[in-house]
Amino acid sequence: MADIKRDKKKALKTVGTLLGSVREYKKASVLTPLFVLAEVVLECLIPWLMTLLLGEIEVVSNGYGDHDFITVLFLGAGCNDLLKIIAVHGVVLLTCAIVSLLFGTLSGRQAAIASSGFAKNLRKDMYYKIQDFSFSNIDKFSTSSLVTRLTTDVTDVEMAYMMLIRIAVRAPFMMVFSMVMAFSINAKMALIFLCTSPVLILGLTLILKKAVPFFNRIFPKYDAMNEAVEENIRGMRVVKSYVREDYEREKFGEKSKDVKDNFTKAEKIVALNSPLMNFCVYAGLIAIYSIGAFLIIDSNEELLKLTELQSFMAYSFQILMSLMMVSMILVMILISVPAAKRIVEVLEEKSSIVSPENAVKEIKDGSVEFKGVSFKYFAEAERNSLTDINLKIESGQTIGIIGSTGSGKSSLVNLIPRLYDVTEGEVKVGGINVKEYDVSALRDAVAAVLQKNVLFSGTVRDNMKWGKKDATDEEITAALKLAQLDNLDLDKIIEQGGANVSGGQKQRYCIARALLKNPKILILDDSTSAVDTKTDALIRKAFKEYIPSVTKIIIAQRVASVEESDKIIIMDGGKISAVGTHDELLVSNEIYRDLYFSQNKEIKNKGVKKDA
Repeated sequence: MADIKRDKKKALKTVGTLLGSVREYKKASVLTPLFVLAEVVLECLIPWLMTLLLGEIEVVSNGYGDHDFITVLFLGAGCNDLLKIIAVHGVVLLTCAIVSLLFGTLSGRQAAIASSGFAKNLRKDMYYKIQDFSFSNIDKFSTSSLVTRLTTDVTDVEMAYMMLIRIAVRAPFMMVFSMVMAFSINAKMALIFLCTSPVLILGLTLILKKAVPFFNRIFPKYDAMNEAVEENIRGMRVVKSYVREDYEREKFGEKSKDVKDNFTKAEKIVALNSPLMNFCVYAGLIAIYSIGAFLIIDSNEELLKLTELQSFMAYSFQILMSLMMVSMILVMILISVPAAKRIVEVLEEKSSIVSPENAVKEIKDGSVEFKGVSFKYFAEAERNSLTDINLKIESGQTIGIIGSTGSGKSSLVNLIPRLYDVTEGEVKVGGINVKEYDVSALRDAVAAVLQKNVLFSGTVRDNMKWGKKDATDEEITAALKLAQLDNLDLDKIIEQGGANVSGGQKQRYCIARALLKNPKILILDDSTSAVDTKTDALIRKAFKEYIPSVTKIIIAQRVASVEESDKIIIMDGGKISAVGTHDELLVSNEIYRDLYFSQNKEIKNKGVKKDA
């Protein structure tokens, strides 16, 4: 019982979260079922009006003995009466049909507006929510999963919403009104529906119970397939250079087959819905025809008239069609429930990094201090990525960081703009704990050019304005020059991901973009690895001359990129192994010394001693 209550509460919360995205489309969402209701009432009236028409025609015809309807119609005495009856009822029936069609059209239009608008808002809300996510939130979901949720999942929920506000309203109303009209014609005959309904309900319950687990498994399979596609497209140059197209095709084929197999199993179960519905519909129709014919013949139309049977059949068809629509709705909801849950997971996810109340919005200077900092990416991780880091950097200093792959260099600098939060200890910028700052203000003061350099489709000018929205062409040109870029054409088109520029150019564009922020702290995470040593030296020289007050933290694999730094930090195994100047470390630190001489063999060959 407790589990049922908990599931019910969770389901209501999920629905409430989703409905929060309806917003300006509430009017269309309300008008749709109202128009549907009006359409249903008119559709249910038409068979009843037909019964009245046929009954009156029969009365008039009976007044002329054994003459049939056609003969009576052309008899002079009865012609006017029949024409009047047909004209009056015909106008009423035609009016009902036209108005019903009008309401049906309006309901369809409003349903389209409401469902597409709802989907638009869902995507917008999810996208805006993702923008607020910290790196740890992104790591939790994965990029491919978020893409699937923004596309496939939203489409499924959109279709379900459209069916709920239109068909899910139409089917029950149609069933209730038709049932009432059927009982008013012949209560005993109408009991047939009560016999077929339990069979249908039981069958649908079993189908839903069996199919749900398969649909729950499908969406993670979609995520895996999208991840394979994304990885392949991003690494297309590597795939082609290693001639691994066949391997990638096979890998995608396996994931695609996995999705197909799960869908096939689910659809095989759901497909049983159609024969079950057909059985109930045709069994009901056979029973109605058989019993109706027997009652008409046996009672000489005293218990049931032929005109009543015709109307009853119309209502029977409407009831059975309503049952079919209900089954379709249940199947659509069945598919959309897992998608809805995945969407709500994103909407209800709270960023692990938020600005505190009364947050500090002004960063005094570019000084940085690590006090007893330890960090790991996941709470359940067994080992720390950083352990017991104590470091003080004065404002305006140039700091070099060197270490082997996986030593924690990037993890260290990611804590400064608070891309991640420390597990233990504290990081201070300008003498204040980064957790006390407004997140936007902090990140505006810290410009980071990370390992994965990203350029966006658009012009060079568009990309540069990511650093400063209102940057003038003169400011952009100055930043490009500082980054040692020769091509200063601001209207040059950059393709998605910077595919039409070299790795070195991409790095320099990203450096220029960071400089436009006019930061207090500039972080270069291996951001000159693709440029030649001469250009690298010119960039560092420009930094020293034009932005001397900015704290510069340079992560590099080349000793030449950091040897002129005020301090060089050696990282090893997530810890600071040594701190010192180039000359101090060359004497005292074996890691640095080995790295220096391995990159400068000509110096070693000239007889310069390692302990010099």
